[in-house]
Amino acid sequence: MGDDQAAVPDVDQLARSMLLLHGDHHDHDEHPARPERKGGTWSKSRDFANDPQRAAAVAEASRADRERYLNSGLLPVDCRFCHVRVTVRRLGPGHTAVQWNTEAWQRCAHFTEVRESGGDTARTRSCPKLGDSIEHAVAEGFLDEPDDEPDDD
Repeated sequence: MGDDQAAVPDVDQLARSMLLLHGDHHDHDEHPARPERKGGTWSKSRDFANDPQRAAAVAEASRADRERYLNSGLLPVDCRFCHVRVTVRRLGPGHTAVQWNTEAWQRCAHFTEVRESGGDTARTRSCPKLGDSIEHAVAEGFLDEPDDEPDDD
């Protein structure tokens, strides 16, 4: 080697020097132990065990929030080709949320054809016939086309 090129360091020597400098990170005494909890399990929110009425009200509000989050704005649309029913929400141009149920997924002619040919329906974009039915529902005014601009509320 010439004088202008640095020698390649020995990997073992480099690893040993890094271990000496930084440690092997197997020192389990670095982090103090957490204090034991008296209640057993940890919960993100209170359970209101001492107030059954409040516990019931919180449970009902949580159920309503979950239902609103999962189903808000979804409307039923029937496929005009194979007559399955899914729930749909138009989110914007080219963006449509489709919630398939088990029966619709099993009966859809397009997905049946994909499965029978050995394909993976999870990797299939969507059923083109259902897409046509959704566009028809928009044209008929059953599904609203979303606003292009956000509300100022």
